[in-house]
Amino acid sequence: MGYPAAYGGTENMTGYAAIFENMMYVDGSMAVKFGVQFGLFGGSIQKLGTKKHHDAYLSATGKATLLGCFAMTETGHGSNVRGVKTTATYDKETDNIIIHTPGKNDNKEYIGNALDSSMASVFAQLIVDGKNHGVHAILVPIRDSNHKLMPGVIIEDNGYKLGLNGVDNGKIWFHQVRVPRENLLNKYGDILPDGSYHSDIENPSKRFFTMLGTLVGGRICVARAGLGGAKKALAIAVKHALKRRQFNNSIKVQEDLLMDYPSHQLRLTPVIASCYVYDVTLTHMMKQYSDPSILDKRKIETQAAGLKSIITWFANDAIQECREACGGKGYLMENQISDLKGDVDIFTTFEGDNHVLLQLAAKGVFIRF
Repeated sequence: MGYPAAYGGTENMTGYAAIFENMMYVDGSMAVKFGVQFGLFGGSIQKLGTKKHHDAYLSATGKATLLGCFAMTETGHGSNVRGVKTTATYDKETDNIIIHTPGKNDNKEYIGNALDSSMASVFAQLIVDGKNHGVHAILVPIRDSNHKLMPGVIIEDNGYKLGLNGVDNGKIWFHQVRVPRENLLNKYGDILPDGSYHSDIENPSKRFFTMLGTLVGGRICVARAGLGGAKKALAIAVKHALKRRQFNNSIKVQEDLLMDYPSHQLRLTPVIASCYVYDVTLTHMMKQYSDPSILDKRKIETQAAGLKSIITWFANDAIQECREACGGKGYLMENQISDLKGDVDIFTTFEGDNHVLLQLAAKGVFIRF
């Protein structure tokens, strides 16, 4: 839905985000795998690549005939994307880019779809003629048509997690893996046929943040998914409170509904109100992000960083409140709040640790004022 019509899409990012949230009502793992395939992997091709990449990969990605993953985070570097150690060194003689993991802890980690994908968008330090031009994304085949790992690629399962165990998170190492120069996603930086590096954005820092700013849609979607978890927990808790009875006075025969107690209303009503406010805010933000007339996404990136932090923390607090509001029933796995607790917990640290993102948001505010 988020891709251009020429590649089978409808260019409807707000609709895509709504689907992403609604999948949380069914299964968090399915929502995350959906987001990795179409939002992160496909989004990197769409936002960081050019027409040659769109023509080659975007339609197949949208149809899921090409399964991909988004290899940014590294074991030793976490949220410090600018400091990743994986290298992409251009070899002029063969016109190849060599992808390499220099150290044991420089591997890509927590990569969703790692065990199913045949291609990865790998974020690495691009080195041309011995000069480091900063982090760029390169499309790297990681499995062949028989689903066997490509030479030089090592992948391990991350193992069981607190939640989202339907997502195949893995670790990836690259040992001198060669890909064609054309695999560089070259919207903001390119290696020309003569082997020289060129970018329309001369300042490396501005180029880096411009590149990351185009991917902020994923951060908005994470906030929507967290909000979806809170909404589901609230639906369960409110329906329970409208059926479950507890206590009465000496005159009444029938006990009172939980929702008739002001104390119970004060527990759930503010959370419901917050959900409405955050829903409207995220819908507006996605419309702004999708607006092609807004070329500078830095303000949206700042807002998304702050809201992703606030909303995912809110979602976890809301789910806990709903669990307690349902008493022992909320603790039973069959009533699904326990799964929501495990699945939504990770949203506070993926797509950026919340504390780091709040610092990013604060920096953006200070710079403007």
